[in-house]
Amino acid sequence: MNGHEHHHAETSGVRGLTAALVITIVLMAAEIAGGFISNSLALLGDAGHMFTDVFSLGLSLFAIRMARRPPDSTRTYGYHRMEVMAALTNGVLLILISIAIFYEAYHRFASPPHIQGPIMLIIATIGLAGNLVSILLLKGTHTNNINIRSAFLHIVGDTLSSVGVIAGGILIILKHWYFVDPIISILIGGIIIRGAAGIVLESSSILLEFVPGTIDTGTVNHALAGIPGVKNIHDLHIWAITSGLYSMSAHIMIDDAKISEGALIIQQAESIMKEQFNISHTTIQLECDNCECGMVCSMVTKHGRT
Repeated sequence: MNGHEHHHAETSGVRGLTAALVITIVLMAAEIAGGFISNSLALLGDAGHMFTDVFSLGLSLFAIRMARRPPDSTRTYGYHRMEVMAALTNGVLLILISIAIFYEAYHRFASPPHIQGPIMLIIATIGLAGNLVSILLLKGTHTNNINIRSAFLHIVGDTLSSVGVIAGGILIILKHWYFVDPIISILIGGIIIRGAAGIVLESSSILLEFVPGTIDTGTVNHALAGIPGVKNIHDLHIWAITSGLYSMSAHIMIDDAKISEGALIIQQAESIMKEQFNISHTTIQLECDNCECGMVCSMVTKHGRT
């Protein structure tokens, strides 16, 4: 994807995210009101899940705008880590919300309250329609941006929750099975906590600068060792600045070579990192015993997204 196409896709994604955010806020407010009126914990649980969508959509918009700000003298990597901090906070809050849903559902099993099934069904159906509209708005714009893709998956999960609430509303109207409400609440809480756990684990691994799960250091080492003239690789470090934006630094021991030959080795290493491992920010230091340029040659690529 060239720069113009990337910018166009990102602009379309921002428009879709903004529209989906407005729709989701309206639907969340309707589900909160409907949950209290109908006395449905499942509806309130679905509203809690929709809150995660609001946060995710807002976070995605915020991250895209912040990522456009250039690095400065005190923030040399820019503002990408703000997305990670917000995501970690989001994940912890979601886990607490899920625990609260489980706690209330436990008490409702012991004494199921009367629930107004028709109101529950109407509100959940409206919520489902709104989620489907949001999916259509984001369809086709979520494949090249991890933030938009994350928000898209949140909405898909909320759509499934709405289907569950609708099924519960139908059973309550037809069979008066009020115990279905806490059961569906637990299922919705499970969906929320599963996604939240993934957010917390990914955010923590980025902040702790673990090697991204999609990259194997042994494979990277083997690929670099295959470059003609390379003797060995050491001090290899790979980490994520934020989701999908990776960095790598390494010392590469080479045979005695001219400066031009060293530059070619670095060019080949950069190409391997970008094409095979999606790493566009690299710091590669060449070392040799008797290089023409001295003991150490080094070169750093520019920082940027692929």
